[in-house]
Amino acid sequence: MLSIIFIYFVGKPFYKLAESHDRNKWGFAILGVISYYLGYFIFGFLILIGIELWSDSSIDDIDDIVLNLMFVPFGILSCVGLYFLLKRIWSKDKKVDENLIDEIGKS
Repeated sequence: MLSIIFIYFVGKPFYKLAESHDRNKWGFAILGVISYYLGYFIFGFLILIGIELWSDSSIDDIDDIVLNLMFVPFGILSCVGLYFLLKRIWSKDKKVDENLIDEIGKS
């Protein structure tokens, strides 16, 4: 149940961003959720490999809840990074379009 609420709060900003820039709303909402889980798993996998290779302890010694809490910031970071990247790219597209319209009116 908590994961459904979490998916809603991750997807909603992407939905609103796509809506304000006339893009596919549901596609980018799903992309936002996928970016969270992708960042979670990729960085989590890298951390686990690092723990196994360079630490005296094993993954089995670490509690599952602690491991999950270690990976959540990386998922959030990848999700926020994608959001601001899309926002920046789409904002540049609008500025270019506005300049082109201004130049057409001058000729």
